[in-house]
Amino acid sequence: MAEIKVQAKKRKWWFRFMKKLMLGRYKKPEFRYLGKEISTGAVILSNHEGTDAPMSLELYLDKPIRMWGAGEMNSGVVELYKYQTKVYYHEKKHWNIHLARLFCLIASPITNLFYKGLELISTWHDVRFVKTLRESVKAIQDGDNIVIYPEVSDNGYLPQLEGFHGGFVALCDTLLRRGIDVEVFVTYFKKDELIYVIDAPVRYSEIKAECESREEVARKLLERTNALGRGEYKWPPESEAATQNATVTA
Repeated sequence: MAEIKVQAKKRKWWFRFMKKLMLGRYKKPEFRYLGKEISTGAVILSNHEGTDAPMSLELYLDKPIRMWGAGEMNSGVVELYKYQTKVYYHEKKHWNIHLARLFCLIASPITNLFYKGLELISTWHDVRFVKTLRESVKAIQDGDNIVIYPEVSDNGYLPQLEGFHGGFVALCDTLLRRGIDVEVFVTYFKKDELIYVIDAPVRYSEIKAECESREEVARKLLERTNALGRGEYKWPPESEAATQNATVTA
């Protein structure tokens, strides 16, 4: 298998300062690992929960990450303004369109600066997706973890996700062809409880071997994501519980 180099870059100083201003808005969640911890060169799938899940990871997950984001978010202030008003605030968060337009006159320039510091990897629904894959493979090879929010959110960000877009499967297939059998971490952010549940990772080749199509891979991981959201997991994990019992006995 191909070797993963660990040379992920730190965020720029001005962006680190910008993030400090947001600590009061976004509280630190409990990262609840059900298996091994995230290290480097993995694919992380998560629900979105508006800005709360992405910001929780960026502010508090002490791991090198690059996030996928809609290309319009990474295309300058004008395109970002159009995307935020119509798609993000109006269609997904159900704001009044006039309120969204007024709010984004202030929010979009600030958000544009933030996205530049975040170093988003742009995603597209056309031939430009090839560039998304190329940039993502390079990031994985450099030791970054790729964070993807694949949920179908036409009806907004719902507690139980309605579907997964398959772009992340195309990335995993591309990596596998290049000799990288990436670990996939399924995660779920419980906003009300301030808990980020991180499932035990699974190698992509293992998931692929169980499924007959990309759609089945996406469906299987969607089901696991929703199970985490419903609390269908053991906490603490058996290995951790055994350690705690041994400590108490001793």
